[in-house]
Amino acid sequence: MKLNINNETSRLRAVVLGTAKSNGPIPSIEEAYDPKSIEHIKAGTYPLEEDMIKEMEAVANVLKKYDVKVYRPEVIKDYNQIFSRDISFVIEDKIIIANILPNREREIDAIEHVWALIDKESRIKLPEECHVEGGDVMPWNEYIFIGTYTGEDYPDFITARTNIQAVNAIQELFPHKKVKAFELRKSNTNPKENALHLDCCFQPIGKDKAIIHKNGFLVESEYQWLVDYFGKGNVFEITKEEMYNMNSNIFSISEDIIISEQNFTRLNTWLRQNGFTVEEVPYAEIAKQEGLLRCSTMPLIRD
Repeated sequence: MKLNINNETSRLRAVVLGTAKSNGPIPSIEEAYDPKSIEHIKAGTYPLEEDMIKEMEAVANVLKKYDVKVYRPEVIKDYNQIFSRDISFVIEDKIIIANILPNREREIDAIEHVWALIDKESRIKLPEECHVEGGDVMPWNEYIFIGTYTGEDYPDFITARTNIQAVNAIQELFPHKKVKAFELRKSNTNPKENALHLDCCFQPIGKDKAIIHKNGFLVESEYQWLVDYFGKGNVFEITKEEMYNMNSNIFSISEDIIISEQNFTRLNTWLRQNGFTVEEVPYAEIAKQEGLLRCSTMPLIRD
């Protein structure tokens, strides 16, 4: 397989879509990775496996409708494998295997059948001290946008997933790209004050537009840089409630076709007004784990 990813929106040809099959029992609060999951565990509203399977199959059906080759992980019994973007990501013709939370490493083994299709020299494993997850990494033509957290209290945040060592390593791997890092707001306890990944508060769409949530960024000038780069009229600003519901975490099949959650009424209306075809799917149950459509898809080839 010849990998090719240069941005977030070129026509998608091949993707890894996670799976909710055999997702395991409801985790304990101690086992949860993020504040939104903890909130739903405490409330007794944590999503049911059967509902999440239906949601993911709705996405698989949309991808097939547009002739996208869809790869799925091998199912590991009683194991959460929904968020395929966390475990690896593609930039140009390289796949970078993430150093993720240690208790999630089996997820990497479950897509061994995909690695086997990729030339060994195109598979990159970053040094152990580089922490990174694909939700923080966005190739955007000459840029690579990366969400990070560089505070001294980084080790205290289970929600801090990408460190500055990974940012530097990616810059070394792609010296011809401009790597632009953004400090994200982190909270282990309040999902409305936590940008788990960059795609939880920002995502480019189309050729020149973006969805953004200002409070997800710790440094106002970094948020402002993005608004200026895309142009204020091209930016859809989402509220704290919309960020909490993961409105920025949609997924582009092409520059004019987007998969979005069916309840994102304000966003989906704006997208259609701006010429996008919006394929609406139910994804509100999966959103309870602080991830949505971009988190559960890992593109391999775009035109």
